[in-house]
Amino acid sequence: MTDDGDTGWLRRAAFGDQPDADVHAAAADGTPYQRWLAAVALGGQGRYAAATPVLRQLLGGREPVLGALAASTLASHRRQLGAHAVARRLDAAALGRLAGISPASPRRFDRDGVDAAGAWSDALLGLAADAVGLGRVAEARRLHTAACGLPQPSWRARVRTGWLAAEIQLAAGDPAGAVPAAESAAEEARAAGAVRHLMKSNLVLAAALTAAAFPPEFDRAAALLNETLAASRNQGMPPLVWPSSLLLAGLRADEHDTFSRIAGEALTCVFLRSDGEMRRLASASDWIPTNLLRWSEPSPNMDA
Repeated sequence: MTDDGDTGWLRRAAFGDQPDADVHAAAADGTPYQRWLAAVALGGQGRYAAATPVLRQLLGGREPVLGALAASTLASHRRQLGAHAVARRLDAAALGRLAGISPASPRRFDRDGVDAAGAWSDALLGLAADAVGLGRVAEARRLHTAACGLPQPSWRARVRTGWLAAEIQLAAGDPAGAVPAAESAAEEARAAGAVRHLMKSNLVLAAALTAAAFPPEFDRAAALLNETLAASRNQGMPPLVWPSSLLLAGLRADEHDTFSRIAGEALTCVFLRSDGEMRRLASASDWIPTNLLRWSEPSPNMDA
């Protein structure tokens, strides 16, 4: 895959230290590669309605690796609002676009996994995440193992592999076993300077620590969640605000109402930034606490 045009700042928006960058112009008028990076950043900001048409156009384009990356990205957006079955079809489409393409081709290694190996990793790990959401833990393990066997994993692939390893252990009822994988993902994300990926890793780690029901670790989980909540609010990432707030509401009984209100604001913001299909899918999902939507309007720093 060719790194066409000036993409340094877009990489920082998608994978680095500027997750709140305004990428709308690049999403509309950039090269295909730039538009995909912009769509990734828009998804991190919960601006799913803006990202969806960009990704749909790219996933049907002439470049198969870019098409696969776009399909996997759209799948992740659907999955973030609980639509695992729909995401599964998109991840399968991503895998289909890679038919006949070796994960080792081209040989040039991309530091962020924006290449054939990264596209294979995104598709396989996406399918594993879909399987977890659908309660198919054995299938998720097989897909995770396949992703772990890909050549030259980028930092992003290693982070996502850690997330999935932890999520599989959580789904299998082994939260203590999830902790090392989540810690590894956080270390990789921190080393890469990837703010959004680090905050997601903190969230996964805090969920594992909380699920382990070991009281001495609850303070550590709360600290991780407070860090995630603060960074996500300050840098415009409402998709991470609402789950971290809900976990904090469970850990801090004296502040339950406050954190529930924050979660409701963030989730409402995400709904307002979503297209009609996503709202319908999320409303029908058991994974999304849609009861929070009636509690509040989005806060000023999360306006659509």
